Amino acid sequence: MATRLVQINMKAHDDSALGRFWAEALGWGLDSEGPGVTNLEPVGFSYPDPTAVVIDLIARPEPKTVKNRVHLDLATTSAAHQAELVARLKDLGATLADVGQGDVPWTVMADPEGNEFCVLEPRPIYEGTGPIAAVVVDCADPREMARFWGEAMDWTVHEVTDDHASMRSAQGVGPYLEFVRTPDPKSGWNRVHLDVRPYAGDDPAAEEARLRALGATDPGIDQSSIHWRILSDPEGNEFCLLTPS
Repeated sequence: MATRLVQINMKAHDDSALGRFWAEALGWGLDSEGPGVTNLEPVGFSYPDPTAVVIDLIARPEPKTVKNRVHLDLATTSAAHQAELVARLKDLGATLADVGQGDVPWTVMADPEGNEFCVLEPRPIYEGTGPIAAVVVDCADPREMARFWGEAMDWTVHEVTDDHASMRSAQGVGPYLEFVRTPDPKSGWNRVHLDVRPYAGDDPAAEEARLRALGATDPGIDQSSIHWRILSDPEGNEFCLLTPS
């Protein structure tokens, strides 16, 4: 049994408006499965597929108060492409952001609702990932996060150090999932989180038990009205265990 990362869940005050921003930013299509829910995926994409990790925007009234612990890194192919993308994103409503990064070759930005993301300088490792180079998670212990998520999913772990860990679909396609050591502790629930999905035919209850045995815990959220499970990883980051597909 195993899961795989299939989507990012992002809370939004206005899911439709924020969805339009990210659809334009990524060159993706957007759809809605109902009021307060906007779905983003590549045009012609067949979900779920490891070539992309899609985005679900969910309307929530709570304000953003702290730096997100999960963010997107966008890929570029040249210095000119990086500069063009930054300019285009500004035109769409993004702003430059200072999260204490100092003098770095990438550009830190925030979307129209303040969600941080990075526009990376060209890096050979991200050639072929699509517009999203990596989904990045702040953490205290990259080694432990790589241990948990490497066993929770069937993705391949590529690098593990004290400060950084990375993994990618075993098929070698789509974005990376990366864990970066940060001194800031988790504060409140995450406005952006990971959604993982077991494969068709897997037993959801058995998969939940397996994840708990690996170190997942109950976040203490009322789940009586949903058909998926919400769990927390060993550092308390909420994630959703979706139904098999």
